[in-house]
Amino acid sequence: MDGTRKAAPIALQRVRKQYPDGTVAVGELSLELAAGETTVLIGPSGCGKSTVLRMINRLIEPTSGAVLIDGEDVTKSDPDRLRRGIGYVIQHVGLFPHQNVRTNVGTVPRLLGWPAARIRERSDELLTLVGLDAARYGDRYPHELSGGQRQRVGVARALAADPAVLLMDEPFSAVDPIVRTRLQDEFRRLQRTVRKTVVLVTHDIDEAVRLGDRIAVLSEGGKLEQFATPAELLAAPANDFVREFVGGDRGIKRLAVTPIPRSRLTPAVDGDAPVVAADATLQDALAAMLREGRDRVAVRDDSELLGELAAADIVAALAEDLPPAPQPAAS
Repeated sequence: MDGTRKAAPIALQRVRKQYPDGTVAVGELSLELAAGETTVLIGPSGCGKSTVLRMINRLIEPTSGAVLIDGEDVTKSDPDRLRRGIGYVIQHVGLFPHQNVRTNVGTVPRLLGWPAARIRERSDELLTLVGLDAARYGDRYPHELSGGQRQRVGVARALAADPAVLLMDEPFSAVDPIVRTRLQDEFRRLQRTVRKTVVLVTHDIDEAVRLGDRIAVLSEGGKLEQFATPAELLAAPANDFVREFVGGDRGIKRLAVTPIPRSRLTPAVDGDAPVVAADATLQDALAAMLREGRDRVAVRDDSELLGELAAADIVAALAEDLPPAPQPAAS
């Protein structure tokens, strides 16, 4: 995949959605979403996270405020043209049942008038990218696929026209836990390749921590309670609402998002210690210790042994102070 279209930043500027009966779904939300990052919107049911997502591509029109994609106010754009430039993945995929997989993937390029040969080439390229052999699956129909395979096709279709922005509304929640984990791993690999600006809605804090570069925690009415990296969110919840939402096991969750600190490494003395890579997390290090029944691991990069990390150093690393939790901007 070329990935020739660069990722675009998104800015929500005091965006509000109020319905005619007076219900406020989102109240003057401001957020700056960096280009090429995955931002996760999370919060309890009814907090407006899906409404925010749909205001970005104007499936729902904001009552007031502005949504800027690469500096352009989407409320002043032609909605059909806008949506053709934004990838959109939903929970139940929404594939066309009477079209085969290859035709489904090529939907947006077809609307854009691409030549048939280019559409086929692009569809096959993307099927391969999401882990489906085009020769095997391209001519199948959605009912002939598993739930996880259909979800992969949905992601391929969303990326077909090389959009700058990818919106994902609980994309993995309709599959079983084992398939969900595999799809999450596939998404992380895919995002490292395509580097789109992704806005992902989920109700699962573990998924948010696993997939997000930054996480926006929303409460009722679309109120922003905290916007931070996963490590910052877990280490320093901004208030009681966030603390309760991320759960009492947030210390354990931090292991998966905290890299091994080079400052904690000591000279290697245990020649039989299990080895982990320098870019591993504290969770990887702890898992290696438990698996081998050791109290330390050796840390190595591509060319040299950097040192050892002891179990006590993991505890100490988690206890280290992090910068204060970023607070939501005043509306």
